[in-house]
Amino acid sequence: MATNRKVIITCAVTGAIHTPSMSPYLPVTASEIADAAIGAAEAGASIVHLHARDPQDGRPDQTPEAFAPFLQVIKQRSDCVVNITTGGAPTMSIQERVRPAESWQPELASLNMGSMNFGLFPMLGRFNAQLKHQWERDYLGNKGILFRNTFEDIEYILGTLSPKGTRFEFECYDTAHLYNLKHFHDAGLVKGPLFIQTVFGLMGGIGAHYDDVMHMKRTADRLFGDQYRWSVLGAGKNQLSIAAIAAALGGHVRVGLEDSLWAGPGKLAESNAQQVRAVRQIIEGLGHEIATPSEARQMLSLKGADAVGF
Repeated sequence: MATNRKVIITCAVTGAIHTPSMSPYLPVTASEIADAAIGAAEAGASIVHLHARDPQDGRPDQTPEAFAPFLQVIKQRSDCVVNITTGGAPTMSIQERVRPAESWQPELASLNMGSMNFGLFPMLGRFNAQLKHQWERDYLGNKGILFRNTFEDIEYILGTLSPKGTRFEFECYDTAHLYNLKHFHDAGLVKGPLFIQTVFGLMGGIGAHYDDVMHMKRTADRLFGDQYRWSVLGAGKNQLSIAAIAAALGGHVRVGLEDSLWAGPGKLAESNAQQVRAVRQIIEGLGHEIATPSEARQMLSLKGADAVGF
């Protein structure tokens, strides 16, 4: 893996895992999502990873029209790199999930590299009493969620978005996902520098122990050598500890309310920017520098903000 003293911070501002009743600070409306993304960028995030929600009840909304209002505002007010989800929600079809990125042709899109069980149900026990919407209980209580990302699905997303110049944040939730990515790399369907987001601590994927982090890094180093840029995502309480490990090892980091609602034990984060500032303090404390959006574009070989479709 190529080392770099410039650290890319990605901020995933709302996602589809947490539901709006869990935290009053979770962005739901288009204006809230735009403000959260811009605030995160001003705090030091060079990339913002975006989902959309129904403004009425906060459920995930993967229609291109739901993304339009905040994409345009973010572009007008910030130079940050926009990354649109193709994960959507794990209950959506692959065709539904890819539509926003297909329509808006961002510089980056997420791409999940394997199918997996997706266990949200432990959160139901913790948050059930405060949930305001029945859809939240149905969604969180579903023990039958299979997050489908077959080889056919992955090829479909690559074939849909690559011709538009969109590159990918390859989300790898377990070691096998790195091997799946290796298959596509060897087949010439993806090219370096690969931006690999290793994900730790989500139920259904690899754990968040230090040994898990090192195992994923060693495997990625062996499979991809200097053809990748390593980033980490720690779910929930693991967010900053995982980020600190990666930053010390020369990696990049992802934070945001999609991945964790917390700013400390029992303390809700009051904004995405708060989490960006917290991880920035760790990074700069280690003697590293924060990558600007321009530097992130160069490191990841992105097409530039003037080539997107919004």
